[in-house]
Amino acid sequence: MLYLLAAVGALTVAVLLWRAFGAQAAAGVAARRERGVIAPDDDPEFLKGLAERNKKAGEDPPA
Repeated sequence: MLYLLAAVGALTVAVLLWRAFGAQAAAGVAARRERGVIAPDDDPEFLKGLAERNKKAGEDPPA
């Protein structure tokens, strides 16, 4: 019976530690994955720079 209580207590401590530290780290990974790499045609900064380069070169912007 004592071993069962010790196992339940250890499991409870492990879950609490994971909730306190592991859940935040996992959420950070998911957030980084969502942002990830943006393709050039979806990146507003790239498109703005492209438009500025085209303007300097005297080219018409694509339709």
